[in-house]
Amino acid sequence: MTTGGGRELPPVPEDGLPAEAFLPVTPAYGAGSLADLMPSVSAVLGMPGAVDVLGLSESLAGVDRIGVLLVDGLGAYQLPTAAPFAPVLASLSGRTLTTGFPSTTPVSLVTVGTGVPPGVHGILGFTVRRPDGRTVNHIHWGDDPDPYQWQPVPTVLETMAAAGIAVTLVSRSLYRGTGLSLAANRGARYHVADDGPAVAEGMLAALRSGPGLVYGYHPDMDKAGHEYGVASPAWEEAARGLDAILDRLVHELPPGAALLLIADHGQLNVPAERHDLATGPLADGLAAVTGEPRARYLHVTDGALDDVLATWRGVLGTDARVMRRDEAIAEGWYGPVAPSHAGRIGDVVVLCQNRAVVVASGWEPPMAGRLVAYHGSVTAAEMTVPLLIVR
Repeated sequence: MTTGGGRELPPVPEDGLPAEAFLPVTPAYGAGSLADLMPSVSAVLGMPGAVDVLGLSESLAGVDRIGVLLVDGLGAYQLPTAAPFAPVLASLSGRTLTTGFPSTTPVSLVTVGTGVPPGVHGILGFTVRRPDGRTVNHIHWGDDPDPYQWQPVPTVLETMAAAGIAVTLVSRSLYRGTGLSLAANRGARYHVADDGPAVAEGMLAALRSGPGLVYGYHPDMDKAGHEYGVASPAWEEAARGLDAILDRLVHELPPGAALLLIADHGQLNVPAERHDLATGPLADGLAAVTGEPRARYLHVTDGALDDVLATWRGVLGTDARVMRRDEAIAEGWYGPVAPSHAGRIGDVVVLCQNRAVVVASGWEPPMAGRLVAYHGSVTAAEMTVPLLIVR
């Protein structure tokens, strides 16, 4: 292994993950995944034809307005670590859901917003390759490609709005009108909230205004984990900030309202020693590299597929599962994959295991290899997220 990213990392804190957190988890599409959340919420709110897959109706009986707060990076396995700094969060109860694959923000946000698995909506990674060979970074995405064509599935939010159900999105001004926001959340009225207190205020104001759905987004936990690590002082401070939001939401919910807390993925801390494409034979036979350090897509040159598979399996060993695209699709990681979307997945799919990452020096910005906490792969720590309910 080599140190990726070209700088010394801050100390990597202990994130307290048990051994079971590193076991693989299969997405529970159609039974208990992020794709099932908004269809179930819309059914509770009276959306014609919507199915309450998650069985929320019993616990939300009598509710006519629902707030959904998505806390970026707060996986179910992070809840015990956050509890000492977030007593309100620790007091909440509920169940868990799975993310889709890859377990990364753009994939999960669109999965929540559309109510379908990634293979259907087509946002299949942090970065993916376009048919013309260019790379799409779904976080830094404007209007190219056109969000309505690149992600053609109507969102649950716009379907609800068309049926006369009020839908409000409470999120940062930075994200308004971006390709990812349109792909995930089109159809909602956009309420700008540029920090945690504003998210709480915006969600409460919308809930007080009348029946409907209010969907809030809070990114601070994820950012602190990436930059400093889960359980770092910065992450603990982000947990306190989240608890201040929850304190207001939980204690000021108007009559007839409920709050659901979810996340888009979990995180795990990664040691400073990382596999890097810039060293050794891992770059041989590659035409392009996309995805992210925990979930790599390799696009290979003609005739190089078998050699690339053998090389990556030999170098990474137990640090990754390396498979062909058709294997990954057949195993159901993405749900049904539309033929027009299949090429966005690499010829080779690399699922990192343990605490390993594969840094792609020379293929992506150096910052991607300088993080402390990562996600994207299929371990329980990354794939298991909370669904906590407050009446």
